[in-house]
Amino acid sequence: MALGALLAAPLTEQRARGYADTLREILQQPATWLGTADQLSQPPLREQLQAALVPRPSHIVLTGSGSSMYIGECLAPSLQLGLGIPAQAIAAGSLLTHWRSVLPPGAGLLISLARSGDSPESCGVVDRLMADAPDYRHLVITCNANGKLATSYRNDSRVTVLVLDERTNDRSLVMTSSFTNLLLAGFGLVQREGNDAIAAVSRLARSVQHVFDAQADALATIARGEFSNVVYLGSGGALGAAHECALKMLEMTGGAVVTMAETYLGLRHGPMSSLDEQTLVVGFLSPDPSVRAYELDLLRELSRKQLGMTRVLVGEDIPADVLGPHDVAVELAGLAAIDDDLPLLADVAVGQLLAFFRCLELGGQPDTPSQGVLTRVVEHFPMHSGDA
Repeated sequence: MALGALLAAPLTEQRARGYADTLREILQQPATWLGTADQLSQPPLREQLQAALVPRPSHIVLTGSGSSMYIGECLAPSLQLGLGIPAQAIAAGSLLTHWRSVLPPGAGLLISLARSGDSPESCGVVDRLMADAPDYRHLVITCNANGKLATSYRNDSRVTVLVLDERTNDRSLVMTSSFTNLLLAGFGLVQREGNDAIAAVSRLARSVQHVFDAQADALATIARGEFSNVVYLGSGGALGAAHECALKMLEMTGGAVVTMAETYLGLRHGPMSSLDEQTLVVGFLSPDPSVRAYELDLLRELSRKQLGMTRVLVGEDIPADVLGPHDVAVELAGLAAIDDDLPLLADVAVGQLLAFFRCLELGGQPDTPSQGVLTRVVEHFPMHSGDA
């Protein structure tokens, strides 16, 4: 069904079909990005964010679970480049069970990323490191002012908490606007002039709004295709976007569509063998010409070898020779002047729409797609003591 028809349906029908929250939260993203950019530009919050980097940490660790972990994967390269501080993403579960062997030593900064902040690992990791790695300081970025991450450490000077606008606290089971706004807030750690930052986000918002207005139905057509698996390709921080989009498709289809995320160069080392006539290839193209050259070489190789079915390529000025007659080029107009990081939000938004339309095509309900297997917040489980 076309996007216009889905939006035109009465809210009662949207809720009965189980897509009202997810569709609203996907489409609200350009507006919420402008709100988050404005929030980050305000002096009190900007000063608070920069204060988290004083004294200068020896290392930055970004952590979360599921989608929140993939935000960290998107952020780490940009933070390391922009701040000159080693940065890496480590899953909250790994920190909970193996912190001694995976946490870099020294006076680091742990950035906890969370929609609700109520998942068991969220406070579990912070509690463990505050007790056993006291030299680490903590920055919490969350969408929920009432979550445990936001409220449990108010009186501890080692913890800084940044809460985003309530609209970003998605009601749907799947993270959409929460993901991209948490990502945007993380980019705020890299100092930019306020007006320049807002102008860049405005260009991004206009570009993605154009995708929603002009290309959503083309993505819906792709989602109705006869594919059984999807391969998502990204380089650098875009690998985090690829991981997130693979998870969105897996979640929203309840595993009916098999997904994989890989780098363009990594695809040659084994995973390429899985591409067949039922494989949809989704490629996020880097704005960096030297990186894109490698990506285009790989896409041309897939064409020569006739691997994969349909392609969806996301970027600006996509060459015609890497597109077949049934492929879709999602042109991100006007983003050439934007840093490598902000287009990742657009990549993720395209992946969200594809997963949303595929879920509906398979008869699923995007708001609660897993039929009771998953919950919006992971169910409580006990914290076990011991030397991890």
